[in-house]
Amino acid sequence: MLATATKVFATAVLVVAISEVAKRSSLMGAVLASIPLTSVLAIIWLYADTGSTEKVADLATGVFWLVLPSLVLFITLPLLLRAGVPFAPSLIGAAALTVACYFLMLGILKLFGIAI
Repeated sequence: MLATATKVFATAVLVVAISEVAKRSSLMGAVLASIPLTSVLAIIWLYADTGSTEKVADLATGVFWLVLPSLVLFITLPLLLRAGVPFAPSLIGAAALTVACYFLMLGILKLFGIAI
């Protein structure tokens, strides 16, 4: 239980730190947010918990394939916001489109026999 609480705390601190940096500098916030820190933390936690390099390799492969559809959020959200759509509907619309792209990507991967 302590290990799980430590993981949650460390991850939460990271997210809050990035948002605080972004308040001062959009560029620095973007740089920090674009580094796959969450993925690296998940990989570290997974390896610490299981000791399995195979599980780590599977996770890293899955993250690679699913980063592609996640880019839809970062394209759609600023387009909607700059078009004058309010924040909440923009975020919901961009997230919904991203989820649809995740399912599309999973279908494409399955079509090519790539299991993640």
